[in-house]
Amino acid sequence: MKLNLPDKFQQSMHELLGAEMYPAFLASYERPVRAGLRVNTAKISPEAFKAASFFHLDAIPWIRNGFYYEDEDMISKHPWYYAGLYYMQEPSAMTPASILPVKEGDLVLDLCAAPGGKATELGARLNGTGFLLANDISSSRARALLRNLERFGIGNMAVCSEDPERLVQVFPETFDKILVDAPCSGEGMFHKEPQMTQYWEEHGPEYYSEIQKKLILQAADMLKPGGMLVYSTCTFAPLENEGTLSWLLENRPEFHLVKLSERYAGFSAGLSPFEDAVRIFPQNMDGEGHFAALLQKGEDSLTSGGQQKTKDSGKKNKIPSAAEEFLQPILSAGCFSGDGDWMFRDEKLYYIPSQPITSKKLRFLRTGLLAGECKKNRFEPSQALAMALRQAEFPLTLSLPASDGRIVRYLKGETIDAPEMGAKKGWILICTDGYPLGFGKLDRGRIKNKYNAGWRML
Repeated sequence: MKLNLPDKFQQSMHELLGAEMYPAFLASYERPVRAGLRVNTAKISPEAFKAASFFHLDAIPWIRNGFYYEDEDMISKHPWYYAGLYYMQEPSAMTPASILPVKEGDLVLDLCAAPGGKATELGARLNGTGFLLANDISSSRARALLRNLERFGIGNMAVCSEDPERLVQVFPETFDKILVDAPCSGEGMFHKEPQMTQYWEEHGPEYYSEIQKKLILQAADMLKPGGMLVYSTCTFAPLENEGTLSWLLENRPEFHLVKLSERYAGFSAGLSPFEDAVRIFPQNMDGEGHFAALLQKGEDSLTSGGQQKTKDSGKKNKIPSAAEEFLQPILSAGCFSGDGDWMFRDEKLYYIPSQPITSKKLRFLRTGLLAGECKKNRFEPSQALAMALRQAEFPLTLSLPASDGRIVRYLKGETIDAPEMGAKKGWILICTDGYPLGFGKLDRGRIKNKYNAGWRML
C-alpha cells in the first residue's frame, strides 16, 4: 500500500532537509520496514544469544545488544520471548535508553515509560542494583509496562501512574538519571504505522510542543545536581526537538548538552545551536526516525533540593511462615541478600530493595518484587518471582528445549506430563533452555499449570 504523506509534512521535511537530501528521504518510504529486538543483558549476553538462537539476526550497528530479525522468525511466539530474553523494538527507538549512561546503583526515572521498551533496558542495565521508577500517566498503559518489566525479571523497580506534576512535588532533585521519551507527533513512525498520519493532521507539532515543554521542566526539577537526562522523540519537527531544548535552557540555564553526534556514522547532528544532539533519518540508517539529546545538570541548581521522605505503613521484616518455608531454599541460594525489606500487605508478600521512593501518596501499581500471595495459610508464588530467578536458584526445576511441544502447551495454560521427574512432588520451576518461564505444581509426573493466566500464549 502506497503511503500518502500529508502535504504540510512533506513541505516541512523539504525545508528541513533541503533539495539535495529530500529525494533520498522520500525514497526511504519505499523500502521494507526493518524489525528489531533488544537482548535482555540481565539474563544473557548479546553474543551468547546470537550464538544460541536459530533466528536470522544482523547486528544493529549503534546498539550493542540490538539485532534486526526477519518476519519468518515469528519471535513474538517463541518461548524465549516469554522467558524475557528480548524485547521487540523499532531499531531507532533503542537509541535513547542506550545513550543514558546508567551505572549500577543509580536511582533512575523513566517519566513516560509505557509500554516499556526503554524502561526494560534501563532496568536491565542496573543489574539488580539501584532502583528504577517507571511512570506512565495512563493506568492501562502502565499495566502493560509492569508486565514487561516483570517479564524481564526486574525486581528493583516501582511502576506508578501519575501526572508528572505530582511527581515533582514528591521527588525534587531525587534521581541520578532521567529519561523523557516525550509524547510527540510521531513523524518518525509514519513508515511503520501509516495511520499515524491521520493523528498528525489532528494533533501536529504545535499541539505536542506545549506538552513537551512542561515535561522537560518537570524532569529537570527531579534530577539531582550533576545528574543526566535524555530527552527524545520519534519525530522530525524542530519545534518538538530543538525547540524543547531551547525552552529548557532558557528556563533552567544550569543545564548543558553533552555531545552525542560522533557515536555512530549514520547519526545526523541536531540543528544549530544544538549540534550535540542527534537526529536519526531513515535515508541514513536502517531505522525509522528519532531525536535524542543528552543533558547534564550543573552542580549548583536552582530548585530546592531535599527529597521528601514518607513513612510506609506496611509490615516490614515479617515473612509469613508459609512463605518462609517456600522461600528458604531461594534465600539459601543467595537471592534477596541485598539491603532490602520484606513487606506483607493485603495477603501479598513483596521484596523492596532499600530505596527512598515508595511513597503512599502516589498511585503505585507495584513497588518492588511481588513474591507471592498467602491463601488460607498456603503460599502461592508469583509469576514475577519466577521471572526474577535463575534456574540454579530453585530446588526443583524442569528445563525443556524451546522445540519441545510441552513448552507451548505450558505457555497456553495446559497441564503437562513430566515422566522424567519420577515420583517427585511439590512446586517446580519450568524453564526453557535453562531460562525460567513460570511455576507449576508437580505430582508424580504430572505438572499442574500455574502460569499466569494473563500472560498465556494465545
